[in-house]
Amino acid sequence: MNPLELLLTNLLSPPIFAFAAGVIAVLIRCPFRFPEPIYQAITIYLLFAIGFKGGVSISETGLAAVAWPLAATIFAGSIIPVVVFFVAWKLVVPKVADAASLAAHYGSVSAVTFLACYGFLTSNGVQSESFLPALMAVMEIPALAVAIFLGKHFQRDREAPIWKALHEVVTGNSIFLLICGLVIGAVAGAEGMKRAAPFFVDPFYGVLILFLLEMGIVAGARLQDLSGVGWGLIAMGMILPLVQGCFGLLLAGWLGLSVGGATLFAVLTASASYIAAPAAVRIALPDANLGYSITASLGITFPFNLAVGIPLYFGLARAFIGS
Repeated sequence: MNPLELLLTNLLSPPIFAFAAGVIAVLIRCPFRFPEPIYQAITIYLLFAIGFKGGVSISETGLAAVAWPLAATIFAGSIIPVVVFFVAWKLVVPKVADAASLAAHYGSVSAVTFLACYGFLTSNGVQSESFLPALMAVMEIPALAVAIFLGKHFQRDREAPIWKALHEVVTGNSIFLLICGLVIGAVAGAEGMKRAAPFFVDPFYGVLILFLLEMGIVAGARLQDLSGVGWGLIAMGMILPLVQGCFGLLLAGWLGLSVGGATLFAVLTASASYIAAPAAVRIALPDANLGYSITASLGITFPFNLAVGIPLYFGLARAFIGS
């Protein structure tokens, strides 16, 4: 599959159409909105399901086999949001909450971009390590925790004890749901996944479509706010994935991953979430303008990675790691 086919396949998918429909609904002044209890239920479902599937992947692979890749993933998921937070706060957006939201989105992972990369590698006959999907779910947790902590810490009096912000992060709904799902999935294993699949696997895609419809409405309602940061956001949306992708390739080389594994790991670090991060940010940082984050992650970085990033990371991995 060439880059153009990859881009078109993903941009023409139902979730992306749902997001566009939400934006259009705002532009034509359609009053449709999800009732808040339904939106909360969708959010709870998605966050728990993401954690659950990651826990099952870890149990199937075995913790010993993924110890170092897991450590590298946690490190990447912790350091990326710190860098993005300060870059965004100082250069792109004026509010702490908006910078923290961008940090959460760019520290987290786009599952669709990851799957697109996997399809790209498969179509080119390139193999990769089996534990990479587990790392995808694990990376969400430190990224969201660090970004939310930074937002809460810098929004309040910085003389206040740090442990208060840490406590709010750890006990917050979004992080709790991800960790809870991860632990339960690890304990349940493959057998538990078989029993839970009718609820956590089969309906996931449909629920995701509904979630992105709501996210389109949220983003559309804040489009006018983009005028003040438009060019900075566009530049950030294209520069960050390149820097973060190269960082991921360096870590992959240190871990000794194959070319396919290194490409997938680069995509993990380069992609930006538009599923778990918006759900977590809306709960933990209600003052954040999700229009900035979703526009950057879904409108800029997502198509950029599909058209340019994936083949570029693959070419760099092949050049520096081996054929």
